[in-house]
Amino acid sequence: MVLTIVWFIFGLASLIWGAEILVRSASKLAVSLGVSKLVIGLTVVAFGTSAPELAVGIEAGINNQPDILLGNVVGSNLTNTLLILGLSALIIPLNVHKNLIRFDLPVMIAATLLLMILSFNNILTFWECILLVVCLFLYLYALIRFSGKATLTEQELLDAGSPWLNGLLAILGLIMLIAGARWLVESATIFAEMAGVSELVIGLTIVAIGTSLPEIVTSILAAVRGEKDLAVGSIVGSNILNIFSVIGISGLFIAGIPVQDSLICIDLVVLLGISVLCAPFFFSGNIISRLEGGVLFSGYLLYLFYLYLDSIQSDMMVMFANIVLFGLVPLVVLIALLELFRELKKSAP
Repeated sequence: MVLTIVWFIFGLASLIWGAEILVRSASKLAVSLGVSKLVIGLTVVAFGTSAPELAVGIEAGINNQPDILLGNVVGSNLTNTLLILGLSALIIPLNVHKNLIRFDLPVMIAATLLLMILSFNNILTFWECILLVVCLFLYLYALIRFSGKATLTEQELLDAGSPWLNGLLAILGLIMLIAGARWLVESATIFAEMAGVSELVIGLTIVAIGTSLPEIVTSILAAVRGEKDLAVGSIVGSNILNIFSVIGISGLFIAGIPVQDSLICIDLVVLLGISVLCAPFFFSGNIISRLEGGVLFSGYLLYLFYLYLDSIQSDMMVMFANIVLFGLVPLVVLIALLELFRELKKSAP
């Protein structure tokens, strides 16, 4: 038990330090290469922070633990959108790049919808995972093909330093993030198993939060340091890559991934709804306000409370579901519509 706690502390320290190095070096790398920070966030940072999910997914596939695999991805995307974006926006309102709204956000929604459609028959086949990998390459090609170059001054290029050094530091930061996340996941999973929690719940919560810790720390640090394109871009990019690469590549190591009904009817529906909700939140002033961040963060707390009630099979579940479906959901939709109406009114001639 003592050794597990020690590894937990080491993992947390590695995550924080690695994220600090990654944010600084990735930002400078974008400048030195003349690439926009949004593209760096959607690719380099997103790939790096998604590496723990991919590692856990492949390991779960090899060990025939499909609930851990899918629960990890769906739970990580929910954590990214609700917890990380919400918490980051509560700390400081986040600017949203117009290209992200026009291209990457629709891709994120489409990827989530595709995963739901493929899951309807309660299994993700080998060829469906191949389809997800093909979608990954198409997304990356379109992202690189149509992204513009950043306009920079000579002084900005000089201050950025060597791209080789920045690249090596970014790799070092990623390694520290991945190692820290793994130590945290393994120690937290031991605690959860001792408490008798099911694999699906562990995947949706402990493993999902653990493998999302790189995104959490990276996004919050990026937001605090004013690198808001990195903060939002890395989250959207990570959500896309989690579906296309983590499930797609991990699915190549297992003969069909069974999908539980509860994941299809509840968790994927929640994920799709939250992904769609991002559209008016992102579009309203091209910024995620503290109010919108509070809505997202509150949604995450409610989701965790639902998982708790479900795990203990509480009699309160029906009452909780009615409150959420007939009270809170209409309220959130109303807030989103008001934000959207205010933005449209502001942009009207």
